Amino acid sequence: MAAAKKAVLGPLVGAVDQGTSSTRFLVFNSKTAELLSHHQVEIKQEFPKEGWVEQDPMEILQSVYECIEKTCEKLGQLNIDISNIKAIGVSNQRETTVVWDKLTGEPLYNALVWLDLRTQSTVETLSKRIPGNNNFVKSKTGLPLSTYFSAVKLRWLLDNVTKVQKAVKEDRALFGTIDSWLIWSLTGGANGGVHCTDVTNASRTMLFNIHSLEWDKDLCEFFDIPMKILPNVRSSSEIYGLMKAGALEGVPISGCLGDQSAALVGQMCFQDGQAKNTYGTGCFLLCNTGRKCVFSDHGLLTTVAYKLGRDKPVYYALEGSVAIAGAVIRWLRDNLGIIKTSEEIEKLAKEVGTSYGCYFVPAFSGLYAPYWEPSARGIICGLTQFTNKCHVAFAALEAVCFQTREILDAMNRDCGIPLSHLQVDGGMTNNKILMQLQADILYIPVVKPSMPETTALGAAMAAGAAEGVGVWSLEPEDLSAVTMERFEPQINAEESEIRYSTWKKAVMKSMGWVTTQSAESGDPSIFCSLPLGFFIVSSMVMLIGARYISGTL
Repeated sequence: MAAAKKAVLGPLVGAVDQGTSSTRFLVFNSKTAELLSHHQVEIKQEFPKEGWVEQDPMEILQSVYECIEKTCEKLGQLNIDISNIKAIGVSNQRETTVVWDKLTGEPLYNALVWLDLRTQSTVETLSKRIPGNNNFVKSKTGLPLSTYFSAVKLRWLLDNVTKVQKAVKEDRALFGTIDSWLIWSLTGGANGGVHCTDVTNASRTMLFNIHSLEWDKDLCEFFDIPMKILPNVRSSSEIYGLMKAGALEGVPISGCLGDQSAALVGQMCFQDGQAKNTYGTGCFLLCNTGRKCVFSDHGLLTTVAYKLGRDKPVYYALEGSVAIAGAVIRWLRDNLGIIKTSEEIEKLAKEVGTSYGCYFVPAFSGLYAPYWEPSARGIICGLTQFTNKCHVAFAALEAVCFQTREILDAMNRDCGIPLSHLQVDGGMTNNKILMQLQADILYIPVVKPSMPETTALGAAMAAGAAEGVGVWSLEPEDLSAVTMERFEPQINAEESEIRYSTWKKAVMKSMGWVTTQSAESGDPSIFCSLPLGFFIVSSMVMLIGARYISGTL
C-alpha cells in the first residue's frame, strides 16, 4: 500500500516557548499564522529555602528537545512534512539566570528563577552605593534595583558558588538568560555553540545600556561582573545558528525575544500607544512607546520592546510587572490542594460569583510594580465563618485583575492617554470568569484573540521574517487579521471603585512582613517570612472549620 501523501502547506515556522511553568514547541503556517500543532511539558520549580526559586537547566533543555520531537511526530500524523519548517524562534522566561561550563556544557548551578528573593541583602547593599540624586542604574537600564533582574542573581552565584568562581577564574564560565542557554545548547553547545542573546533579554539583566544597546562597562564594574562571560547581543530577528541535533537538525534559529516582547509582537502592537497584557505565571502589561524611551514616574519599567532585524530600529516599551498571576492558581492546587487541576478554579469561582468580602494579596515574592516592595508577603483577609474554598478561589482570580488595574492606572498616568481597551493573551485568558472580572475591575473592554498563543506567535514571526529566511512578512498589509472575543464591563463604575479601594487597603496590610535577615535565612521559625503567611492559612482552617474549606457545608 502506498504511503499517505504528505499535505502541501506554505512554509512553516516553529517556536520554542520556554516559560516558568512549562515548555512548549508550536508550529505555525507562515502565510496564515494558523497554529498547526504543538506539545507541552510542565517544568518543576524547586524551593530549597523560603524565598528561593530554582530550576534545573538540563531539565529545561531536555523539555525543549522532547517538545520538538513530539510536535514533529504529531505533524507526521497529520501528514504534514516537517521539511517545510524553515526557521525556529525562541521565546523565554526573562531574568532567570544560568551559568554553565563552556567546555563540558554542564550548568554550574541551578537556574535562579526571576521570582527568586535570595538577593535582597545584595540589593540593599548596592542601593547604598547609588547617590540619591543620580540613579545611574535606572537612567542607563530603565530598571529599579531589584531582586527581579539578572545582575544581582549573577552576583550571588559569583559570591556563593565555588564551582562558578573556579570556572570564571579558569575562563570556562558562560552566563546567560534562558534564551542564551538554549541557543548555545541547540546550536552545538561545547562543540561550537553560539553564545548570544537579543536586545530584549539583554535589557532585563541590569547590565545593558538601553540607549547604546551595548553591555555597559560602568554597570558591569558597579555589579563587579566580568564582561568576558556575557553573551553577544544581537537583534531579535536574524540567523544566530543552525539546530545541531534532533528532527529539525539544520534548521536555522532566527528569532529571539523575551516572552513579554514576543507577546507584544504576536499581538501586533507595532504602533506607539498599543498595549497588551499577558497572563502567565506572572502578569505583564507592555505599552509600545515607539522609538523613544519613556521613563515612568509611577513605578513602571522602561524596557526594549523589540528590534526586528540587524539594520532595523529599536522600539521601546513601558512595562508593569506582577510577580504572581497564574502562580496563585498553581499554589492553590499544589500547596493547599483545594483544586486538583488549574482549570477547576473557574468552576469553583462560578459557584459563588463573588468573593463575599474575601481579599487575597498573593505577594509570595514581595510586590513588583508599582510598589517594588520586597518586604510584602501574601495575605488572605476579610474572612468570616461563611467563607469557603469557592470564595478563596474567586478572590484569587480577583487578585490577578486588581494587580492589573494597579498597573494600568500607572501606565495611564505615565502615558497621559488612557487605554480605551486592553488586549490580552496567555494561558489564563481561557478562563471566562477571569476575563469578565478583568473588564469589570478595569471598567474598559477586554479583547482576547481567538488564538491566545501570541507569545509563541511573536517568536515565530521574528524567526520567519529574518534576513536569509524571509518566509513571514511583517508589512501591515500582509499581517493576518485576527478574530477577537470581547468582554464588556457588566457592573457599575461605583461598585468597581469600591472593590478596588478595598483591595488597596488589603495591599497596605501585606507590606512590612519580612526583614532582610528572615528573608534570607529561610528559618521556618520566623513566622513572618513564610510564603503567604502559612500561619494565616492555618488559622483560617481552624477558624472556619475543615468542612468549609472542603466545601461540604
